[in-house]
Amino acid sequence: MVGRVAAIFDAFTARDDTLGVSELARRTGLAKSTISRIVQELVAYKFLERSGTGVRLGLRLFELGESATRPRDLRKIAIASMSDLRAAVNHTIHLAVLERSEVVYIEILPARGTPPLPSRIGGRMPAYATGVGKALLAWSDPEVAEEVIEGGLVAVGPNTITDPVRLRRELARIRANGIAYEREESAPGVTCAATAIRGANGEPIAALSAAGWVKNLDVRRVGLAVQTAAQTVSRLIARRPGMHF
Repeated sequence: MVGRVAAIFDAFTARDDTLGVSELARRTGLAKSTISRIVQELVAYKFLERSGTGVRLGLRLFELGESATRPRDLRKIAIASMSDLRAAVNHTIHLAVLERSEVVYIEILPARGTPPLPSRIGGRMPAYATGVGKALLAWSDPEVAEEVIEGGLVAVGPNTITDPVRLRRELARIRANGIAYEREESAPGVTCAATAIRGANGEPIAALSAAGWVKNLDVRRVGLAVQTAAQTVSRLIARRPGMHF
């Protein structure tokens, strides 16, 4: 039962407002009758909400997300640096963590004039197709990246890296330079610069990125600003050894 509920929640992407039973069945591979029964119960407990002929994610999910300690603590520590970074570069700022082969967005500070992005707070994206994800994979244990690569690299945007050899070279470059760049790998027209927030032992805790239109974002200049902000957050985390990330 839990697996089926998780499949329904996972069917929603950043581009979805509402989904109907038929589309949920198609995306999850579950029978329509099964979807209808589970959806009815999830609506009753406010995990989903009715919207027209479909359903959308409900208020109860938001409430649970807000009470999760790890995202809340990360956001609290990083939010000032994120705000300063947005003011400096005028691009949308992301804070994300790695969960298996995906990144989960903890906070997003949108900037005026930036493109519609596939990311949303609480949303997920394949780690290999995002700047924050590549930054986190680059500093993770090698077996973490290999597990992602062996799981298959499917194109998400026009320039998603789907060749394992090329992705391994990309991660090595990020480790050497400290900054990850994404150029239309997650969505058309979108680019970003990202870097990992690291713990006292060098382990990747989260990642920051600044994202915008390809034609308007100088990734080299913005990358240095993102790197400075991530280093600031890393120092703040180091001063709070009692927190667990």
